[in-house]
Amino acid sequence: MKLKVTLAALILGFTPALASASCGWKERTASACAEGQVYDADSATCIDPVSS
Repeated sequence: MKLKVTLAALILGFTPALASASCGWKERTASACAEGQVYDADSATCIDPVSS
């Protein structure tokens, strides 16, 4: 019984940390673009701005 409670507490304790760390490394934002580039949300990449 004591082992089950300990395992359950460990699993529940680490669940939020695992959930918050699962996808954040894939996301790219405008702040990650090189100078002079803009973030294109449709393609999720940094592109050179189009001038008209």
